[in-house]
Amino acid sequence: MSSGPMSSGPTSASQTASGHTSSHGLSPTRRGLLKSAAALAMLGALPAPLRAQDAQATPDGIRPFKVAIPEADIADLKRRLAATRWPEIETVRDASQGVQLAKLRPLTEYWQASYDWRKIETRLNALPMFVTEIDGLDIQFIHIRSPHARAMPMIMTHGWPGSILEFMKVMEPLTDPTRHGGSAEDAFHLVVPSIPGFGFSGKPTATGWGSDHIGRAWGVLMARLGYRRFVSQGGDCGSVISHRMALQKVPGLIGIHVNMPGTVPKEIAAILAAGGPPPADLTPPEREAFAALDVFYRDSSGYASMMVTRPQTIGYSLVDSPVGLAAWMYEKFQTWTYSGGDPERVLSKDEMLDDISLYWLTGTGASAARIYWEDHSNNFNAVDIPELPVAVTVFPGEIYKAPRSWAARCYHNLVYFNEAKNGGHFAAWEQPELFVEEVRAAFRPLR
Repeated sequence: MSSGPMSSGPTSASQTASGHTSSHGLSPTRRGLLKSAAALAMLGALPAPLRAQDAQATPDGIRPFKVAIPEADIADLKRRLAATRWPEIETVRDASQGVQLAKLRPLTEYWQASYDWRKIETRLNALPMFVTEIDGLDIQFIHIRSPHARAMPMIMTHGWPGSILEFMKVMEPLTDPTRHGGSAEDAFHLVVPSIPGFGFSGKPTATGWGSDHIGRAWGVLMARLGYRRFVSQGGDCGSVISHRMALQKVPGLIGIHVNMPGTVPKEIAAILAAGGPPPADLTPPEREAFAALDVFYRDSSGYASMMVTRPQTIGYSLVDSPVGLAAWMYEKFQTWTYSGGDPERVLSKDEMLDDISLYWLTGTGASAARIYWEDHSNNFNAVDIPELPVAVTVFPGEIYKAPRSWAARCYHNLVYFNEAKNGGHFAAWEQPELFVEEVRAAFRPLR
């Protein structure tokens, strides 16, 4: 199956996102920097690191991008960490009251004394990164073209509290599979955007940037890059956005793969909302899913209620206190990784702090939370996708393990369903090799 434009080779750091060599590369001149800073200050919707870049655009409206966090911002972070006012220890011996002091304090002390943001900044800047304006908002993205001619274009979307950093370990295996145990027929041209309000994308200054709008924007982005046929992959918010793309029949979209499927039937969702018991006729997998969701809604969903209803209120803490932000995010690493409550088993301290630091240094704690308010929906409840091919991978550490019976009811063209043996909510981050295998298998029926 034709998969869109053919690649003549991987994009280099001096190429534009549409494949043309930029005469100015990525090195901003002082004049360009000053002009860009003045223009972007007027827009007022872009993170500080972008304001320091040369915003010269190509004819297709795509500009090269590099991260450049000011040293003063890093020094301010260290100062705030050193001045933390700690609460007393929790009154229980487990994590039932939240992140334990014995977990968080050593992590943040390492953050203050030893962590080096410049390492991940350097890795990001080695990638072909770009920014383009869609509906008045700048969207930052990574665009890697495969060296394999018949690669399938794919847009891959992160979630909360994740970021584009979730995909750092899977980008090369997906785009150049022959170097990583795969075949050329498994190759993808890869587009990895930052969701509006997250990372280096612009922060919306008005309402309306929910998952429906983002899904349409992703269609615009892929068309702007020259892709006439493409697939979408995502977990967490990325799953929701992929679903909305399918429901809106975004032009060019030929299939989706999700690793946080929305499958809970309406009648089951109603019982869960009322706190009722599971129906007697549930199969064992359905009963297991019901039990996991019941525990989640009862004991672990407070963060979502807060961000769905009052993202601005919690946002003050997330943008002003690095330890508050770290606790808010680390709790999800702790409970959503497939690690038995010890996320350091699957993610290094630096990996977690890379992600937390990205939120802190871009000041996106509040703006990222607002996607919950915008969507104001339960993302586990069943969607109804009648025609578009859908692929699902269920990872054992996900918030709930969607049964195949529920998936088949809402995805009427279910072309792939598999239960993985390892991995959790942050599947690409936790188990990159397994995740890559799943994505390759999921989209083979569409090639």
